[in-house]
Amino acid sequence: MRLFRNTLLIVCCSLVALVSPFFTQRGSGGRISTPILGFSAQHAEAEYQLEDAFQLIPSPEKAREWHRTFTAEPHPAGSERNNQLAEFIADEWREQGWEVVTLRHYDVLHSRPRSVSLEMIAPVAYTAGLREDPYGADPDTKNPAVSGSYFGFSASGDITAEVVYAHSGNPEDYDVLRKNGISVKGKIVLVRYSNPYSYRGFKALTAERAGAAAVLIYSDPAEDGWARGKVFPDGPWGPESHIQRGSITYDYIVPGDPTTPGWASVPGAKHIPLEEARSLPKIVGLPLSWRDAKPLLENMNGPEAPKDWQGALPITYRLTGAVRVHVKVAMDTSLQPYTVVEARIRGSEVPDEWVLLGNHRDAWAFGGVDPSSGTSSMMELTRALGELKQRGTKPRRTIVVCSWDGEEYGLTGSTEWGEQFADELKKKLVAYINVDSSVAGAATTAGPEGLSFSPSAVASLAPMLVEASKDVRAPSGKSLYEAWRATRMRNSKAAAPPSDSELVETRIGSGSDHTVFLNHLGRPVINLGFSGEYGVYHSMYDDHYWMTHIGDPTFEYHVTLTRMWGLIALRLANADLLPFDFGVNGSALEQFLHELEQKNSLKSPLDLKKLHARIAEFEKEGKALHAAAAHDLLLGQASPEKLQHLNTQLLQVEANWLDPAGIPGRPWFRHLLYSSRYTYAHLEFPGLTEAVEKQDWKLASQQAALLEQAVRKNTDLLGAARSSWEKNNP
Repeated sequence: MRLFRNTLLIVCCSLVALVSPFFTQRGSGGRISTPILGFSAQHAEAEYQLEDAFQLIPSPEKAREWHRTFTAEPHPAGSERNNQLAEFIADEWREQGWEVVTLRHYDVLHSRPRSVSLEMIAPVAYTAGLREDPYGADPDTKNPAVSGSYFGFSASGDITAEVVYAHSGNPEDYDVLRKNGISVKGKIVLVRYSNPYSYRGFKALTAERAGAAAVLIYSDPAEDGWARGKVFPDGPWGPESHIQRGSITYDYIVPGDPTTPGWASVPGAKHIPLEEARSLPKIVGLPLSWRDAKPLLENMNGPEAPKDWQGALPITYRLTGAVRVHVKVAMDTSLQPYTVVEARIRGSEVPDEWVLLGNHRDAWAFGGVDPSSGTSSMMELTRALGELKQRGTKPRRTIVVCSWDGEEYGLTGSTEWGEQFADELKKKLVAYINVDSSVAGAATTAGPEGLSFSPSAVASLAPMLVEASKDVRAPSGKSLYEAWRATRMRNSKAAAPPSDSELVETRIGSGSDHTVFLNHLGRPVINLGFSGEYGVYHSMYDDHYWMTHIGDPTFEYHVTLTRMWGLIALRLANADLLPFDFGVNGSALEQFLHELEQKNSLKSPLDLKKLHARIAEFEKEGKALHAAAAHDLLLGQASPEKLQHLNTQLLQVEANWLDPAGIPGRPWFRHLLYSSRYTYAHLEFPGLTEAVEKQDWKLASQQAALLEQAVRKNTDLLGAARSSWEKNNP
């Protein structure tokens, strides 16, 4: 078979008899007959045999070992431990048989605390602890290397001022304060996480724009504490002293090193002055536990906060009054080396087409969920792929894997790497499959349906993701596909399970390492992970104990994620025809546009009928090409040369969605279809949507015209591809 060396098929055929019935019962009479998107019938059989062999390798016991290694010590970006783990990963990948293992170093702006303090000076004295409590059940919580409270990229400052409670710190919250005659200028605002969700860096920017001198962000038990259920160490939610650390960089404007916006921080690179860096906050920020926030809130004596601003603490939440605090933050902000670890298995037939896999390594403390659950799954994935390679396999396309650094500070390592290799990636990258946290939820509280599988992907790859889920077993014993449908039905409280077209989230925001590849380079992306009850995010309690006692005690979810990740990677690497479905892509675009019109009740000079028509043409052409190519492929009527010609055309589609000028006001973000809001939330048709929301109809018309041109360009591309395909049929 051309997919793999003959020795691999011998191994696979001997192994398939040992594989569980779940993996082998795909056809009647024991014959593997179910087609796979992008594969001829002959090559689908070989792929199934390979996948069965692959799925036997990942081990829950080994995943647990990896997890203990990565969570043994705190390892934030820039720390000695994080750099040691980079070397460890490189050594392991070499031993696993991966090729060209490389450590790439980037000198980037880093931020760490020198000293941090907070004290209430009126109406009573209180000194905030700014530390988390140790628990006897979990020895790791006694580790002196764990940091206290701080925000990455907080400004330094020494401020004494009145405190104002500003709810969730979103713009509409400041509108409420203004309506109540309360100004925050020169004051210290106290805000909550996640009500509704918005990225802490957006809270910081909003406070900065309102004229506040500092922002304190605390975790209210209503969102992630005792009001939700049992707290650590007895349950998944945060105890009274838990602190959600994090960065407040404005990476929704431009991610990566703030001093090299748009180019890589390689040796000799130009670094702009800090005062010119658009992503650097100018406000002092500090995260608090609810235990340290409560004295501030309960001593206010001003107007009572609105009902929906009240939290779970047994006090009356007020907007302001009487409370003054002294906050002092001294940060060390300087250039430090970050390290990206890179390795590959060179493709046997199409080595210049790459499938990229990645997870970030750095954590705010131990990183039990974020990111070490993902890192553990990744290491089992690379071990399994390495073992297959040593048995004789060579994927058709090159598989590249990266351990990113500095994700927590500003998506830094992936952004610098992506910018460094931008020209190659634009030509060669088939797709990037990202796993930030593989298990971000408590299996022990998830009920019989289990944790929710919560992937996202560009719409053109959604069908192949659904298809792959049917061939992976969930911890419940069902297929991952069945478990996925069951949890979606449970979570939505729907009377019937969702259709396949509703399963994959095709609206993709930011906040993880896929950002540079999709939004800047125009390459397709997939994000994978399980989710559930989880209230110790970015705290010391997100550690090995939490995972082994609460999150995934059996480590079966870690391994399920590894298997799903591997199947997607292998199918993208070995497909005869890349499994993009642009008919589905077109349907998603029409839905995006419909939602934009509904949400904004468009009654304006803006006419989107032409854009609707262009999208309909694109969807029609996508469906026609998909049907024609799939039919011929299944019948074995396509030569390797013909397939490669079409693959080259398919790879161009995502790149055609880029606008070199970028989104108005955020030129680093270039994708016309996908971006994120400043909160990290997904944002479709970003240039058009933001213009509509501002009622800037001239700009909206210009953005609509850009979209029309891009859709027409891709429709013409798909039409030419179909014409060429049909012309060359036997």
